[in-house]
Amino acid sequence: MLAFLSDLLWSKVLIAFLIGLGIWFTVASRFVQFRYFGNMFSILSSKSRQHDEQHLSSFQALVLSVAGRVGGGNIAGVAVAITLGGPGAIFWMWIVGLMGMATSFFECTLAQTYKSSEADGTYRGGPAYYIERGLGKHWKWLSVLYSVLLFATFGIAFTTLQSYSVATSLEDAFGIPLYYSGIALALVVGLIIFGGVKRIAQVAEILVPIMAGGYLLIALIVIGLNYADIPAMLSLIVKSAFGLEPAIGGGIGAAIMMGVKRGLFSNEAGLGSAPNVAAVAYVPHPANQGIVQSFSVFIDTILLCTCTALIILLGSAYDPSIAQDSVQGVALTQASLATHMGEWGRIFVSIALLLFGFSTILYNYYLGENSVSYVTHSGNNDFIMNAFRVVIICLCCTGAMLDLGTVFAFADLTMGLLALVNLIALAMLFKPAKRVMLDYENQRKAGITTPTFAAEDFSDLELDETAWPKR
Repeated sequence: MLAFLSDLLWSKVLIAFLIGLGIWFTVASRFVQFRYFGNMFSILSSKSRQHDEQHLSSFQALVLSVAGRVGGGNIAGVAVAITLGGPGAIFWMWIVGLMGMATSFFECTLAQTYKSSEADGTYRGGPAYYIERGLGKHWKWLSVLYSVLLFATFGIAFTTLQSYSVATSLEDAFGIPLYYSGIALALVVGLIIFGGVKRIAQVAEILVPIMAGGYLLIALIVIGLNYADIPAMLSLIVKSAFGLEPAIGGGIGAAIMMGVKRGLFSNEAGLGSAPNVAAVAYVPHPANQGIVQSFSVFIDTILLCTCTALIILLGSAYDPSIAQDSVQGVALTQASLATHMGEWGRIFVSIALLLFGFSTILYNYYLGENSVSYVTHSGNNDFIMNAFRVVIICLCCTGAMLDLGTVFAFADLTMGLLALVNLIALAMLFKPAKRVMLDYENQRKAGITTPTFAAEDFSDLELDETAWPKR
């Protein structure tokens, strides 16, 4: 039943929603994800956008969201997409990524716009908040449903799956027993999450650039060693996406479905997860965080997923003629890198997956915490939050040793439902989101280098003006 519902959701409904809304947001915003691409660097570097000690900066929010987006989907997920959908699946991952940049811009802009100021001065926000405030109190049920799905998907299922991925990868590369990895992971995660989102962001600020930069460097070395074959590989990806090559994997239908499914799993654009982190940042205008989070989708899908795809397609471990009977998942990525770099390539992939999985667990924890806070109104209730942290620690330990076939199927279904709820809300809230975007653009056209947001100018939107002090 889980498989049937998941296939129905992913093979028909979400393909239409993800690509259709992505194209609508892109065209209606005049390609906002490309127009402001270069502006992202000035937002991250400008001294006028520095945060105080109580809040996250734009850069910290970026690396925390990248920590969540960049994970097993970039290593194992791409390999699964190629195995089951053929090389053409990568093309559809690119499409989901490029269109998802616009979707991410609007969902993260809305998260900043409708964020709430907590009693301790910090911020909380995300789809649950912009659904309730943007659509009105009579949509409260939808915001609660979203929070429950977010908790089940990220707080429970994905935390367990990431623990399993990390432990099995370490066992494969170093022979470390699963329960040792689970215990060690639980201890380290516990030390960090009890420090709150600020400590999580501080760890991510150091870890993410190292892990993403290292993986990108290895991929560039592989590309350099095989530069003559790059044009042929890119041509194969594009042709396979439209059925212009002999059927590989499951044909064009499988290429589209796997590309969309694995693309969303990897970059999470439209899923509503990253807005929970985007809302925490201290920025002068909501569009700032929209631009920065749009770039995180680019990092995840266009850069890192493409790196994995080229490592696999340029290697000899992947055989299209027997793809579905060959090594799959992370084992395929490990075997492929080994064909380029020698046996230590397997070890590198295991270490990369360890870092990616670890950072993603921290990110998943915060999403679960945000859900708990919204549903129970317990943002400052130490007992409830500490109880949830203990649950996460237990999941890190036990998840490393469980048979997770049912958990995978459950996570696929809840992730699809999560995306559906958020995409419906984004479509209904596109008008106010575009107003905020135009406010940013008009200030820039007027020569203001650092646009600021005045909540009092949007009094009809029912914003929390304490989260936007008058400037």
